[in-house]
Amino acid sequence: MRIYWKILFFLGLQLLTVSSYAQQISVNSLLYTTDSKQNRMMFNVTASPEHRVFVMDNPTRLVIDIKNAQLKRALSQPSSAHPLFARVRSGIKNGTDLRVVVDLKAPISSKNISFKSKISDKNQLIIDLLNKNPIVTTKTQANKVSKSVKNPSFETKTVASKSKSAKSIVIAIDAGHGGNDPGARGPHGTEEKIITFSIAKKLEALINRQPGMKAVMVRNGDYYVGLRKRMQIAREAKADLFVSIHADAFQSADVKGASVYTLSTRGASSEAARWLADSENASDLVGVSLSDKEDVLASVLLDLSQTATQEASVNVANHVLKSFNKIADLHKDSVQKAGFLVLKSPDIPSILVETAFISNPSEEQNLLSARYQKKMATAIFKGVHNYFRQSAPVDSRVAALDF
Repeated sequence: MRIYWKILFFLGLQLLTVSSYAQQISVNSLLYTTDSKQNRMMFNVTASPEHRVFVMDNPTRLVIDIKNAQLKRALSQPSSAHPLFARVRSGIKNGTDLRVVVDLKAPISSKNISFKSKISDKNQLIIDLLNKNPIVTTKTQANKVSKSVKNPSFETKTVASKSKSAKSIVIAIDAGHGGNDPGARGPHGTEEKIITFSIAKKLEALINRQPGMKAVMVRNGDYYVGLRKRMQIAREAKADLFVSIHADAFQSADVKGASVYTLSTRGASSEAARWLADSENASDLVGVSLSDKEDVLASVLLDLSQTATQEASVNVANHVLKSFNKIADLHKDSVQKAGFLVLKSPDIPSILVETAFISNPSEEQNLLSARYQKKMATAIFKGVHNYFRQSAPVDSRVAALDF
């Protein structure tokens, strides 16, 4: 009888789990409208969501939390000519909730703007930012914003290309190991540090040939760089992405294939605790002094940054893995999670690429081939390139290019 009740209890849990997932709301798209009186965001959803909206300062951001929701596809970005919205980011919070963060071009205060949200009868979550003082835009801006409203996927990219202030996308390339740390060794004595540097240099050349992109090598020769120093070099270069290149190894010589890693949730949590313990680091990350603010606020700000960073990391990793699938065997056909230290920058999307198993004799020979190295570098580049085609920062030169 006891076993009978246990079975019933287990089946009940299963049904509850299925029911919970069945009720999860999908966010299908995001549209923008604007005029002198208000700026509106309209999320098309599959059901009326439970949500909350609030503002965070320094820098000014609008945060929208939607309970038990997921994105159907990437959210469209506002036009670069939009008078208020700069960029939209999103991530999963608490495992099931969707958090959308809108970077704003101007501060919101009760004196100039108020905001409200409502659910329409057309399954739309509508966020209105009401202008108490009409926003004055030039005729050119108005035309560009008008076009972006008629065609939500349209982004006024030519503004960024003509602007002298537009910056290049910076990719930090980390060739694993180096110097007195040779890394793994192949059956014929091939050292991982040599292979990773060769592939990294080929990737550097590909990136630097791409208009609007710039590569920064973490190490430029055969010397060792500490793991936290590698993160620091990327942050000092204001990198938009960190790519660490390695060659895997295993005790069995039969194991083979490429893998792509991002930071695990546990690794992110431990790093968050480390950053929050160092108030200077935390202040640098969130862009505001935290000495006079509660620990809870600092934690929330760091959570926002990490959520967006981890989401971007997984997105890049998926693009790279898709490129690998066309040219090499995969050891794992999905993005893997691990607590690698070099992936722990809370504000820089980071991936670690295991190009092949140097412990496998045939893959060791491949890794020694300049042709194969070029194929691996090209696959990484294509994955990164495809990611930034979709997610280039609005102030970058890449956002202005017609791919």
